[in-house]
Amino acid sequence: MILNKYSRIYTKDDSLPASQAMLIGAGLTDADLRKPFVGICSTGFEGNTCNMHLNGLADEVKRGVAAQGLVGLRFNTIGVSDGITNGNDGMRFSLVSREIIADSIEAMAGAHYYDALACVVGCDKNMPGALMAMARLNRPSLMVYGGSIRGGEFKGQKLNIVSCFEAYGKKVNGQISDEDYRGIIHNACPGPGACGGMYTANTLASAIEALGMTVPASSSLPAESSAKVQECLDTGAYLRRLLELDLKPRDIMTRAAFENALVVVTVLGGSTNAVLHLIAIAHAAGVKLTMDDFQAVSNRVPVLADLKPSGKYLMEDLSKLGGIPAVFRTLLDYGLLNGDLPTVTGRTLAENLAGVRPLGPEQDLLRPLSNPIKADGHIQMLYGNLATKGAVAKITGKEGLRFEGPAIVFNSEAELNQGIADHRIQPGQVVVIRYVGPKGGPGMPEMLKPTAAIMGAGLGDKVALITDGRFSGGTHGFVIGHVCPEAYDGGGLALVENGDWIVLDAAQNTMDVRLSDEELATRRAAWRQPPLPVRQGVLLKYIRTVSDASHGCVTDLIEENGQVELPTTVVSQAALASA
Repeated sequence: MILNKYSRIYTKDDSLPASQAMLIGAGLTDADLRKPFVGICSTGFEGNTCNMHLNGLADEVKRGVAAQGLVGLRFNTIGVSDGITNGNDGMRFSLVSREIIADSIEAMAGAHYYDALACVVGCDKNMPGALMAMARLNRPSLMVYGGSIRGGEFKGQKLNIVSCFEAYGKKVNGQISDEDYRGIIHNACPGPGACGGMYTANTLASAIEALGMTVPASSSLPAESSAKVQECLDTGAYLRRLLELDLKPRDIMTRAAFENALVVVTVLGGSTNAVLHLIAIAHAAGVKLTMDDFQAVSNRVPVLADLKPSGKYLMEDLSKLGGIPAVFRTLLDYGLLNGDLPTVTGRTLAENLAGVRPLGPEQDLLRPLSNPIKADGHIQMLYGNLATKGAVAKITGKEGLRFEGPAIVFNSEAELNQGIADHRIQPGQVVVIRYVGPKGGPGMPEMLKPTAAIMGAGLGDKVALITDGRFSGGTHGFVIGHVCPEAYDGGGLALVENGDWIVLDAAQNTMDVRLSDEELATRRAAWRQPPLPVRQGVLLKYIRTVSDASHGCVTDLIEENGQVELPTTVVSQAALASA
């Protein structure tokens, strides 16, 4: 079998001497030009705990690749830190970075005809961006997750990144001293690794392991563990096996694999951002996945894991119990996962789990089916006159299933943050944050800072919050995001006024403002779209190309006659046949 069927387009064509000369000038030998090329992409950069160690892990991947007689070629792409940008205008670039990551990996691997791809990733948008590129290219590929951060501690209190945001709410309300506030900041992030709870990074890493696109335990090995380094070294053998089998991302990321991923997200109580990202990955893989599919899984699958933000455990606690493979084995035994699906190991999910012990009564992190945290899923899709195309709620069961009250409306996150500081938020209110959607934000920023501040102020169980923006995986409380159509496009949120009565019902999956159709029509006729929030650059390009949240905020959506066209891969078979 030819393993270098892509790179040979450059290395075996006598009409491309300049290409070969530059590869030799870059340090390759004639022998190397006969080997398969593996692109090793890292989203490593120094200014973020999630990503600061990734370049080092990518070096280990390169060593493992070389040991298998493959040529590893390192390259980097960007990463935007959600933790650093939350609560400021930098967050507008976060979701946008997913598209930049996907586009840049696709461009690099596509232009240079790499035969296989390994992506070493950390923070939230790194993972879906990498998977989207893999699906578009459809060459033997796998993802290496950088792993979770250690938990922090201050004065006997266990800390993580969300502790900082909630400490701000306590500080504003005079509940903690400046000294303790600074102490929390200095101790919350004690080293490298992604945010430690079942926030977006760990949610996506677990879901992608369920998709079959990482080696077993990648999502739960701690960032600083020797096992994470060994995983990187072993990657070369897995990549060679993928090349020999010609096993590609679209062979692995099937409809059934996405259903496994949805089950895992639900059982773990994962981030609502999984809705956006899994829909986007599925779109890139040519698989139709909708919000209704998430609801169908939530209707039949319970929440079992007692993980932060709404629970008490971190990923590092799960790793000590056997990690995500132990969870998968438990779910396989329950009949909740399909074990017959291929993975990047070249074996099926069930074969990967053959020697893994399920989690039993010796622990309380993962509840048994007979005693779930919530009998159905926490991710609920709501519809109504405020969200005719749907919205995404995260209801863990601790917030109740229904909330109604008068609206208090803010036209930006900054306005809400000031409202919190001015003590304008009162118990019983439904807080509305609008014009923060994919176009209105732009970039659909997360609302972690205000939700955490509300929690810190002791209002978490006394108010609800709805927005056309997103929530962090660290958000908890009665919160509904991804409201679609967004306010910037004239969605229902654009018409709400202070004092309007809003009814949110997670049991009936509805969200409505109690206004007549006639009153809504009158307000809609008087509404005017705000001016563009930006006038140039990447954010303007995003506004002009991004789909709505119900379609995953992708920027390559083609609709014809109301139907979404699923994409094909980048390099045609005809191009390969001519190589």
